[in-house]
Amino acid sequence: MASAMDLVGNPSSVHAEGRAAKGLVERARAQVAQLVGCSSNQVIFTSGATEAAALAVAQKHAHGGMFAAFGSEHECFVDWSEAELPAPYGLAGTVAGDGGAGLVALMDLLCHRAGSDWKADRSAVALVAMSAANSETGIMMPKCVVPGNCDVNAGSAGTVPYSVVSDLTQVAGKMPVVFSQKRPSYAVLSAHKLAGPKGVGALINFTAQDPRAILRGGGQEMGRRSGTENVIGIAGFGAAAEAAQSDLENGSWARVAKLRNILESAIEASEKETIFVGKDAERLPNTTCMLTPGWKGETQVMQMDLSGFAISAGSACSSGKVKASRVLQAMGYAEDDASCAIRVSLGLQTTEDEVLRFADCWLAARAKHKARAA
Repeated sequence: MASAMDLVGNPSSVHAEGRAAKGLVERARAQVAQLVGCSSNQVIFTSGATEAAALAVAQKHAHGGMFAAFGSEHECFVDWSEAELPAPYGLAGTVAGDGGAGLVALMDLLCHRAGSDWKADRSAVALVAMSAANSETGIMMPKCVVPGNCDVNAGSAGTVPYSVVSDLTQVAGKMPVVFSQKRPSYAVLSAHKLAGPKGVGALINFTAQDPRAILRGGGQEMGRRSGTENVIGIAGFGAAAEAAQSDLENGSWARVAKLRNILESAIEASEKETIFVGKDAERLPNTTCMLTPGWKGETQVMQMDLSGFAISAGSACSSGKVKASRVLQAMGYAEDDASCAIRVSLGLQTTEDEVLRFADCWLAARAKHKARAA
């Protein structure tokens, strides 16, 4: 990024300075493509995953119907949803049994089966958002529930095609990006989730057609997203993607998963009321969602901050909002309990000593809370 600051050219210009900037952007495009397993021309740089999500949702016209998101999806999808679907995150007995139930519910909704209580019984859902891993709990979508573009057998209703926009924001760089069936139509990424700079992301377009731009006027990104490219941020995005790929190949995140388990075990040994959401399901290696009934999440965040630990209540980009987790409520938790959850994230530089110190500080704060409540 520091080197990119020395490039004075606009990547849309054809002079030497412009070509140098363009070369840097294209190098980063190839680095991001390598991480997610697509071709370079399928990477569209945006201001972040939120803009990438909006660009994907805007393509619903090309898929012939409504856009829908599960209640447990990130706000950047749920806020666009014309029909909120039941959350499929009742996994491995964490809330509501087999996660396959979420798939059944999805199929019923998409197929408009007779007697369906679907509240938005209009034209068929054509584009559905599915995160590969939930941003608050770290729970990964079961591989059987992560289709790409597929046809659903609707029996007498015929065949209903639908397409998927996959939120890879939490997965990319921590787990290999592998699609269980066909690839989705679109995927979204954010650089800062890869330890890259904030304020840059990408839409991955797996379709054969270029998406229709929602920002118009400049024709950048091959006409798919207007606005002068953030060359410095894009350079950092590419470098972070390359480093993340190396970390994956070296198995670096396996150590982080062990630290996450050490943290949970240390707390479980002394605190029996805390629920580790999704502990028995497949999760990201770096995330633990701790729900302690009767102890507000924002209170825990403030107390841990005073002890020198930065955690959050909810997803990171909504952690300043003091309200019950919509994700946990979509998973079946009561509103009061959903307001008592925190999200603790670990990184590649996190040490076992830091994890154990956090557990000690959290348990001490918990003991004080119990004493006051008594």
